[in-house]
Amino acid sequence: MSLYDKVKRILFGESKDPRSPAVYEELTLVAFLAWVGLGADGLSSSCYGPEEAYLALGAHHGLAIFLALAAAITVYVISASYSQVIELFPSGGGDYLVATKLLGSHAGLVGGCALFIDYVLTISISIASGADAIFSLMDPSHLRWKFSVQVFSILLLVLLNLRGVKESIKVLLPIFVTFLITHALILGYGVCVHATEIPALVGTSVRETRSWAASAGWMPVLMVFFTAYSLGGGTYTGIEAVSNGMQILREPKVRTGKLTMHYMAASLALTAGGILLCYLLIRVAHVEGQTLNATMMDSLVGGWRWGDAKVGLWLVWVALVSEGALLFVAAQAGFLAGPRVLANMALDSWVPRRFAQLSDRLVVGDGVVLMGLAALGVLIYAQGSVKVLIVMYSINVFLTFSLSQIGMCLHWWRVRRTERRWRTSFLVNGVGLLLTTGILVITTILKFEQGGWVTVALTVAFVILCLFIHRHYDTIHAMLADLDRSLAKIPMPPGDRPVPEFKKGAPTAVLMVSGFNGLGIHSFFSIFHLFHGHFVNFIFVSVGVIDFSRFKGAHEIENLQAFTDDNLKKYVELAHRLGKWAEFRSSLGAESLPELEALCARVQREFPNCVFFSGRLVFPEETTASRLLHNQVAFALQRRFHMGGMPMMVLPIRAR
Repeated sequence: MSLYDKVKRILFGESKDPRSPAVYEELTLVAFLAWVGLGADGLSSSCYGPEEAYLALGAHHGLAIFLALAAAITVYVISASYSQVIELFPSGGGDYLVATKLLGSHAGLVGGCALFIDYVLTISISIASGADAIFSLMDPSHLRWKFSVQVFSILLLVLLNLRGVKESIKVLLPIFVTFLITHALILGYGVCVHATEIPALVGTSVRETRSWAASAGWMPVLMVFFTAYSLGGGTYTGIEAVSNGMQILREPKVRTGKLTMHYMAASLALTAGGILLCYLLIRVAHVEGQTLNATMMDSLVGGWRWGDAKVGLWLVWVALVSEGALLFVAAQAGFLAGPRVLANMALDSWVPRRFAQLSDRLVVGDGVVLMGLAALGVLIYAQGSVKVLIVMYSINVFLTFSLSQIGMCLHWWRVRRTERRWRTSFLVNGVGLLLTTGILVITTILKFEQGGWVTVALTVAFVILCLFIHRHYDTIHAMLADLDRSLAKIPMPPGDRPVPEFKKGAPTAVLMVSGFNGLGIHSFFSIFHLFHGHFVNFIFVSVGVIDFSRFKGAHEIENLQAFTDDNLKKYVELAHRLGKWAEFRSSLGAESLPELEALCARVQREFPNCVFFSGRLVFPEETTASRLLHNQVAFALQRRFHMGGMPMMVLPIRAR
């Protein structure tokens, strides 16, 4: 094993066999672990969402009781609407797939681009907020290290996610559990101790609100309430992550997904609502240099003692550290769901196809790396400032929410004659549409000039880039179709000729193909044309690539093997009709390059007098874009084969 392979194994672990049925159990998550990996984003928003909403009320803190109720209802409405998305699209894809299937490909493109930007910002803001929380407990002299810690944290999460989904979540699990325990204890204590004050507090809030409305009118009251409600919209971000990441859930996926949504909704509603209620119960006030959560916790339990031990201060310290650490965990949602959004877009040719490929650890490795690099770029742009990032954050998530709710409402309306419960389902998504669209409109208006325009500009730029990529792939499809049409003009010999005999030691051509298509058939005929019958035997080689679309279960792997073999049998039949002996060799793998290299090495040992061939489509103009958007497997194999003394030729195939 080379030094590179040894280092890779240490950093990323052993490769996994996608053909093993047991591997799906190893990689998929039960509801609890999915809650940790996908729910931390939503739960961590309670560290800043309720505070922003409460501060937006200004002097009218009595509205906080209604705000807490609205927050809890909103969480459950959005969760219920996404549970319906899970039922309708159990294979995953979430907002992108809903918009694509129900509203059209271009609506799906906008939703996918918005989701990608949103998950990048999820990583950036989570890391930045977590660093702020941790460094607020340290001496100010250590602040010079904060940005370096942010960068290191992103790189560490990239490494963990390249090792695998479950490995990354197991590392972060203790932080998640500590947050739950400490916050449940503190908030539960705060509500129980002041429980007798709640009826009077509600009455006072109602009277103050009515008095204010009587003197100023209901419009100012509603404006303040809905402004605070929308500015606290960050509380609801991350709820959609489960529907986007269904591929990593344990079977039965729908049941696991809905149970994960239930865990997420309950924990977020109780935490966010409990925080707002405790703010109001203890009349929390802003203290310079502290978050409202820190002030509230210190007021509630900071004075607890056990003899001479200051138990309360230790509890507050652990709770605040867990808040900061949970924000780091929240970045995991971006690394889990973001690459899967890119993979779905790659399958539809909006982004390079490589983002649908799996690494040897069976994760969307290129997507993980891109998410990390993009998050680093955004973090550098914002200079690690949470204030800048939070302005950019909320717009796109509610854009995707709204697109998804519109698509679901249209679906229920279209099936109203065949679906008995369509009215209930339509109502759930309809209410979700009203809430999410309202938050989107208000947030965009309030935050656009403050920096929200940056998010809009990035999303538009990404949409334009995707359109360019899609146009390129459309051109390639047209070129391949032209190759296929030209085959109809080639006269073919009859199919009843006897099968030729194998001639041991005779020159053998080994042709690597990706399927039974115009490119492969033209490559086969090119060997005849260039070598004038020199090769007597033919071996057709192909690797069935287990990409994101295929990695859904053992039955899909079996189907891929059968599909790959059926295509190769067609080449063998064609060679027989031309009077040549032929066989095929096939394999399956997540990465085509190492599988092809290993497969061809076995073929050479079996047929020593062989030459390897691979066809490659020649573009009218070779550009940087064409090199980036297409794999270079043929040239990479040629270099490796030549270093190993294995002759190989890349055949240029030109299309008009």
